[in-house]
Amino acid sequence: DYFSHVFDANIWLAAVQQNRKSFDPPVVTGTLCSLHVIERGANLFPAYLHLRTHDARQPNLSRAGSTYFESLGLSGSGVEALFYHLVAVLCSPAYATANASALRQDWPRIPLPNSKQALAQSAELGSSLAALLDPDRPVEGVTAGKPRPEISAIAVISGEGGVALNPDAGDLDVTAGWGHRGKGGAVMPAKGRVIERGYNPEERAALLAGTAQLGLSERQTFELVGERTFDVYLNDRAYWRNIPVRVWEYTIGGYQVIKKWLSYREREILGRGLTMGEARDATGIARRIAAILLLGPELDANYAAIKSAAFAWPRPKGANTPDVPE
Repeated sequence: DYFSHVFDANIWLAAVQQNRKSFDPPVVTGTLCSLHVIERGANLFPAYLHLRTHDARQPNLSRAGSTYFESLGLSGSGVEALFYHLVAVLCSPAYATANASALRQDWPRIPLPNSKQALAQSAELGSSLAALLDPDRPVEGVTAGKPRPEISAIAVISGEGGVALNPDAGDLDVTAGWGHRGKGGAVMPAKGRVIERGYNPEERAALLAGTAQLGLSERQTFELVGERTFDVYLNDRAYWRNIPVRVWEYTIGGYQVIKKWLSYREREILGRGLTMGEARDATGIARRIAAILLLGPELDANYAAIKSAAFAWPRPKGANTPDVPE
């Protein structure tokens, strides 16, 4: 039932009804997704459904969703705007804080904008966020082209003492103890090797120069990425320099993203060392996470605006209950 709806133009939200740990935003994916991508079992919600009888696609809208679109004068073709609006709200830190208790118990309740313009603005923000969450989509200024100033100094692959690294000589072998085989051969994250420190003057200057262009103060910047940073080691010769603490601690599905990535690439598990391209993949992941964290204030402002002007669902005839805006 699932496979037929996986096609190039489709996009999916992977979410769980209840989070065992603290709430993590749903995963956005354009391809087949693991049942266990989030905790104990993900449910996958596509933007479109494939109609086998007509070999065509249709928006994956409930009757209530169609009513909402009609109220705003939209057709089902606007389903992607609704999809990306959901991404924007679900990834707002303020939303997660305000609804923390409810999010532990049941499906998220999400306010919908009461105008086409507000929906479009929220969707644009959600689309930018979805691109950052998709490791296969290049993002200009983050993983493609010239990096933005605040991104450029993050997770730089480096050699001890400034020496050049040679993958053919084993310089990119992951041997710092990041992963091991557990029960049944499952790969388990391990301690590895990190060095915590303060930002050096160049790193600090680059970070603040870039975030000032984003309209963020120095205080906001370090609240978002953390006051401290880490050098994360592959082995005793190579490391990723300057992974801010909140980037390092960032989780998806309850797991630290970068630490989990490293655990599967320990040499005894992978069977080889990393290529330079793979080492740069880790740099790209860290930079995507940093960019996501720095979007926090904009996501929160969007959520506040939507919440203050939310769509009011029409009451059924004869109903004696108040409008429910979420």
